[in-house]
Amino acid sequence: MSAEASDPVKLGWMIGAPPPPDKIIRFSDPDYFSFPKLRWTVCHFRQLMPTVGVSRGLGAPIPFERKIDDRIDAVTFTPLGGGAPMTWAQSLSANYTDGIVVLHDGVIVYERYAGCLDDAGKHGAMSVTKSLTGLLGEMLVAEGKLDETAKVATIVPELAKSAFGDATARQVLDMTTGLRYSEDYSDPDADVWRHGAAGNPLPKPEGYTGPRSYFEYLETVAKEGEHGAAFGYKTINTDALGWIIARVTGKSVADLLAERIWGQMGAEQDAYYTVDSIGTPFAGGGLNAGLSDLARIGQLMLDDGVFDGRRLIPKAAIDSIRAGGDKAAFSKAGYTLLDGWSYRGMWWVTHNEDGAFMARGVHGQAIYVDPKARMVIARFASTPQAGNAANDPTSLPAYDAVAKYLMK
Repeated sequence: MSAEASDPVKLGWMIGAPPPPDKIIRFSDPDYFSFPKLRWTVCHFRQLMPTVGVSRGLGAPIPFERKIDDRIDAVTFTPLGGGAPMTWAQSLSANYTDGIVVLHDGVIVYERYAGCLDDAGKHGAMSVTKSLTGLLGEMLVAEGKLDETAKVATIVPELAKSAFGDATARQVLDMTTGLRYSEDYSDPDADVWRHGAAGNPLPKPEGYTGPRSYFEYLETVAKEGEHGAAFGYKTINTDALGWIIARVTGKSVADLLAERIWGQMGAEQDAYYTVDSIGTPFAGGGLNAGLSDLARIGQLMLDDGVFDGRRLIPKAAIDSIRAGGDKAAFSKAGYTLLDGWSYRGMWWVTHNEDGAFMARGVHGQAIYVDPKARMVIARFASTPQAGNAANDPTSLPAYDAVAKYLMK
């Protein structure tokens, strides 16, 4: 189904008091996060499962200045791998975009909403969450509160017998750990589903004997390969980092994010995390937020961690991320569309001529920062395929084309 045909409003998901039986979506449904239902679900997680808030604080929001440039719709690009040229406007439908905002020098120059989202709504950030967890970790390293060379077992003794025990904090931050864990969403037997079962806050089915929380699951992870040898994108690294952060600071990632960033950056809305059965925030993918606030994170990264004349993030933390990670280690992961990229502090670094870097999440979530163009793009989406390889061919060249347009 196209983006237009699968629009959750047009399909009538969860509309009515009560909705018709065939239009009800429950968290207990096996297909609650399958296309096309996911196009409604991504905006309504807190109606389906328990969450914990990320406060924007008590101060007044500081809105962005706006100078909308509708000519951006006509910017053209050629998709990766070739094919017919496409316009920016066409790419939005092609990628099932629910909301997108473009900032240039901190000013909103483009903004669109569709599907389940509007400017007052919130949307699942998916693995963009990882980059915020990674940012918190890099902040603690820059401040000397987290020793990046320390073995995880010395910080979280409960993980001593797991694969994480003899990995360093830096290897966790850069996902160069050797773990036996499959994150292939197309494989019903992949480890990612057992991880999801452990974090599921609903009562476990009769006879269930597996781990019952994110923390318990991490203790079961076995080692495969050597730490530091290759990049391997595995969500459980971020969950482990979340535990490390909580142990070092005494605060959950939700509380620390609110204290250090969300409550300080003039956010318009509170955000929230989904949680497991003991209230642990899902550090690897549970953040939900408004689109403009997601863009604020990108702008904060672009401005070296300074907002309204106040430093919120140590410059060393931003510099570490922008510099990127080990390209050779990254290349071993086989991302053919991301040739020459690297991964650092849970951010994806392009190493292109503009020095662009980004946060990425399944089904098309993104924060794209282009320092040379002084551009930030924040996007929420609900593409049918989970992996970003499905939308990268019509997303990455589109971002670059808009950057070049803005630089003119």
